[in-house]
Amino acid sequence: MGTSVKVMSLCGVYNENPLSYLVSIDGFNFLIDCGWNDHFDPSLLQLLSRVASTVDAVLLSHPDTLHLGALPYAMKQLGLSAPVFSTEPVYKLGLLTMYDQFPSRKEVLDFELFTLDDIDSAFQNVTRLTYAQNHHLSGKGEGIVISSHVSGHLLGGTVWKITKDGEDVIYAMDFNHRKEKHLNGINQSAFVRPAVLITDAYNALNNQPYRRQKDKEFTDTIKKTLRSDGNVLLPIDTAGRVMELVQILESCWTEENLNYPIFFLTYVASSTIDYVKSFLEWMSDAKAKSFEKTRENVFNLKQIRLLVNKSELDNAPDGPKVVLASMASLEAGFSHDIFVEWENDAKNLVLFTNEPKFGSLARMLQADPPPKAVKVTISKRVPLVGDELIAYEEEQNRIRKEEALKASLIKEEESKAFHGADVNTSDPMIIDASNTHPLPDGRFEDNFCFLPIF
Repeated sequence: MGTSVKVMSLCGVYNENPLSYLVSIDGFNFLIDCGWNDHFDPSLLQLLSRVASTVDAVLLSHPDTLHLGALPYAMKQLGLSAPVFSTEPVYKLGLLTMYDQFPSRKEVLDFELFTLDDIDSAFQNVTRLTYAQNHHLSGKGEGIVISSHVSGHLLGGTVWKITKDGEDVIYAMDFNHRKEKHLNGINQSAFVRPAVLITDAYNALNNQPYRRQKDKEFTDTIKKTLRSDGNVLLPIDTAGRVMELVQILESCWTEENLNYPIFFLTYVASSTIDYVKSFLEWMSDAKAKSFEKTRENVFNLKQIRLLVNKSELDNAPDGPKVVLASMASLEAGFSHDIFVEWENDAKNLVLFTNEPKFGSLARMLQADPPPKAVKVTISKRVPLVGDELIAYEEEQNRIRKEEALKASLIKEEESKAFHGADVNTSDPMIIDASNTHPLPDGRFEDNFCFLPIF
């Protein structure tokens, strides 16, 4: 092979950590995936921080946190400034995933790793490619061609092919051989004897049941709980595997004429479904043909109600219900809050549809043998009142005065430095130091409780 290829794992090898790889082809550095987990632990990004400034292009394979969750932070804090490439669904659904993550974290801690503006900035210059489209790089990447191909795992999910001098480097993480309700499986014919193959074998030893059998067991378990007057909580990702669950439940409820309410609850639920409706060309051949015949979009949901606020769920009529709520890890978000509220009723069911990542609350609940109790931190934002509010305002006033004095001294020093020179020292762009520390709307209260596991 005349082309020099170097592969460095930044995160996600020999463990269940999020994915991030540095692939160098003749000195051109690709960052393939930029994942984080629901803990947003900066220690996972140590290797990325060392190489972020050397990256020439970023390739995103899937629209979930484990594949792109660190992108806003890396661009804000780590010096990552390279152009980003993805498919249209990965771009839009990945953006919504991060929009859902930020308020979910902000509700339980004083989250400052990135903001909504940082998310927008990270995603604003993404180049979107269609499947099998050859994109020729220029400049330092002259002679390199990248193309995205169906992975079959998530909507818009990608197997990346990087070609130089007739040699292929294939990045195939989290791919799926099987067709699903709305997705085709991977097209292996697109990859013939690559020079380098980067892949995983996470489920290599698992015997997967047939899809119909798996779907039936899933819906039967839910119906059994509902008929016993219990509620069902499905902790889900924002815009990934939940799309398959939505299709399964929609079909089952329609075919069996069930009346139990189903709620899809995330901060971006409505936007997610609106975008997914426009991605028919990225779905399975069966869904495309069905639309051609009936002109009916499979994500025109009739059985599932979309919610973006928990108060809407709280105001729903009493009685058994199914709630698909983010986050899948139960570390934060609506799923965490609902779990705490419902857990003490033995009639209720928390149903996990995939194995959550190591160290999460959801993973602890699935331990074998199951725990007798788990420790859950319940945090909430409350307004400052009384002495606390007075103390906070006094502290902010002190900070503003210190910064104003500091700015005045700096300006005085600059004036002395240029004294006597024919220089206009006035600066029309004076920053008002009094605006640099806006008051928050409250503080956080942490309560700890031990919840028995039934």
